[in-house]
Amino acid sequence: MEPGLLAVTMAEATYPNREALAAEQLEQLRSLVTELFPANKFYSNKLNAAGITFDIASLNDFSARFPFTTKPELVQDQSANPPFGTNLTYPLERYTRFHQTSGTTGAPLRWLDTPESWEIMVDSWSKILRAAGAQAGDRVYFAFSFGPFIGFWLAFESASQIGCLCIPGGGLSSAARLKAIINNGIDILCCTPTYAMRLAEVALEEKIDLKTGRVRLLVVAGEPGGSIPTVRSRLEELWPGAKVFDHHGMTEVGPVTYECPKRPGVLHVLESVFYAEVVDPATAREVAPGATGELVLTTLGRVGSPLLRYRTGDLVKWRISQKPCACGRCEMALEGGILGRTDDMVVVRGVNVYPSAVDEIVRGHGDVVEYQVELSVDRAMPEISLQIEPSPRCRDVAGLVRNLERSFETAMALRVPITTVPSGTLPRFEMKSRRWMRR
Repeated sequence: MEPGLLAVTMAEATYPNREALAAEQLEQLRSLVTELFPANKFYSNKLNAAGITFDIASLNDFSARFPFTTKPELVQDQSANPPFGTNLTYPLERYTRFHQTSGTTGAPLRWLDTPESWEIMVDSWSKILRAAGAQAGDRVYFAFSFGPFIGFWLAFESASQIGCLCIPGGGLSSAARLKAIINNGIDILCCTPTYAMRLAEVALEEKIDLKTGRVRLLVVAGEPGGSIPTVRSRLEELWPGAKVFDHHGMTEVGPVTYECPKRPGVLHVLESVFYAEVVDPATAREVAPGATGELVLTTLGRVGSPLLRYRTGDLVKWRISQKPCACGRCEMALEGGILGRTDDMVVVRGVNVYPSAVDEIVRGHGDVVEYQVELSVDRAMPEISLQIEPSPRCRDVAGLVRNLERSFETAMALRVPITTVPSGTLPRFEMKSRRWMRR
């Protein structure tokens, strides 16, 4: 039996404590490593070159001895061994799914999955949907164009298996999607936080009253916004009667987290299918619970295209408690969700500035429809400035600008120049937003 099959049941398990969870993780990890040698050329070569023996005494032993895997390594491997690289544990004929990363932070990665690995990820996504409150009979709308990005397909198939009526929104305008949401009595909307705001903006333009719909749940991902309080509040204001539910994942590893049903803004890691670590991005040493560091993941069940100690680039503030969470779970908790990415932070006059922090400030002012950040790097010290599109309903644009500038001074001790542009000037986004421009 492929070791990953055990993770199908693990994904649905409820562990009474951390010790039981760790025992299952160690069993999975040992099975995974055994399966990789000598079948997986990428990891066989990598670990043999590092002199790694494949016996694993404990989870701590694994963390202490096994090297990290990085995205540049994977990109280089696929470049040297096109098109799919060597991180494949089985013959190519065993693989039935192809997906690709967005390429927003470098060359895109192509990723293949066996039916067994795919089933594990579908089960993980089903756990996310059930934690959100989805149930059989719900009508779920997927407001994006389906392509090689993995999340769309997993979400659609998982919702279908739960018993939901799944309605795709690919190839439609925002206005047409809104009409489909209203006319089909959609209960759950899946999209990015930015696009949920964009749909609300179009609803105002098209005189579509969202109160006439029955959307009760916004399942969002792709950006940190779903765990940012001001963004959540804004979304729930724009979509009357709907609650925001956040989660995140990556093409390379699959679904990773889901929002705690009892603590909004806190994400639980799906530790039934991942061994998770948090390290200092600079030193690569483990950081203490409560501190901020980079999330490192080992895929326990995705045996066909695995990752050992993968540096995700996601910055998180993590906690682990021996006592169950208020929701009854004992999985690692990420407070505030994904705080940013290691490659997104900029230092402006000695202040660490993350896009998520800027988003939180801007979305705290409801009269901003869209914005763009300009980062000037041609001087001795980088500077940032903002362009904003005020809402047509804003009666005091000058006051809005003053309030925003004051908010930046208060939160970051920075003077951030802000200018306004006419309505419709700035780009809108269906997928991950790209609001930061370097000059």
